[in-house]
Amino acid sequence: MYSSSPADAPVVREPLHAPVAHLVRGGVVEGIHYGSVVVLGADGRVEFQLGDIEAAFYPRSAVKPLQAVAMLRAGLPLDGALLSLAAASHSGEERHLAGTRRILELAGLTEDDLRNVPDMPFDPAVRDAWVREGRTPSRLAQNCSGKHAAMLWTAKVNGWSLEDYLDPGHPLQQAIQEIVEDLTGQRVARVSVDGCGAPLFSISLHGLARALSRITTAAPGTPEARVADAMRAHAEMASGAGRDVAALMRAVPGLLAKDGFEGVQVAALPDGRAIAVKIADGANRARIPVAAAALVRAGVDPESLTAFAGESLLGGGEPVGRVRAVRALDAVVLPACA
Repeated sequence: MYSSSPADAPVVREPLHAPVAHLVRGGVVEGIHYGSVVVLGADGRVEFQLGDIEAAFYPRSAVKPLQAVAMLRAGLPLDGALLSLAAASHSGEERHLAGTRRILELAGLTEDDLRNVPDMPFDPAVRDAWVREGRTPSRLAQNCSGKHAAMLWTAKVNGWSLEDYLDPGHPLQQAIQEIVEDLTGQRVARVSVDGCGAPLFSISLHGLARALSRITTAAPGTPEARVADAMRAHAEMASGAGRDVAALMRAVPGLLAKDGFEGVQVAALPDGRAIAVKIADGANRARIPVAAAALVRAGVDPESLTAFAGESLLGGGEPVGRVRAVRALDAVVLPACA
């Protein structure tokens, strides 16, 4: 445990976001994405911040590595690819479905025990294939099914009830909240419900970055290190083929990264340097370029991140601009709209 007495919960308020990404077309700023960014040094101190890093917010699926740590601490017997799947927002590929079935089989359970919301696969190409084949939404295909299967197994290992494992008052969810508070170093501000039906804990962006830093710097063999090792070694199991978060982990040696709906991204290096990003309007197109710029701020070689600089804006079918992080995030400030 990192702290027997976490700090007070972050304040629930309207976040004081700042511009973090520009849509630059033909040298003119056409649009602005607001958000917040934090960069932590290896010593855990804030080296850079933009916007509001202390207000309460929902990290969405970016909290899954913390949930996986909590389940390991509670006795979940998983490692490797299946542990990565337990921390996944997966694409619904066949390997993800097969992996979730395997977790359930090992636990002596079935798909009928899952309580996540039935859905189509997250990946557009996989989803289109399902539609062509006449397949319908399922709990296995929903992007959080690996986490839910692991939650069920954790509950069974401890002799806890299964039918209500998503209730915030359930011993499993209470154990997860305790570890979220332990890793972030702060009390949870509010508890809501995520899209999949699981409890969702409101923390700060600063706390999220601190938690991932603690996971990547944990001693070998600890639950934290096991989660980090599994996700890095099986990045596609934690996301999917062609997903930017998996590509980011492949591009930066030792990086642990996790995305979340509504424009959330967190990443940490083995020495504890970490970044966390929240895009205010939830725009996915701003998430990765802002995260890449924050990683450069953290000391990552910019050459390894050129593929994540931002998507092109098209005019007449040809590139005429792009989405890019604001100049305030540049390690060396350059003239605007360059």
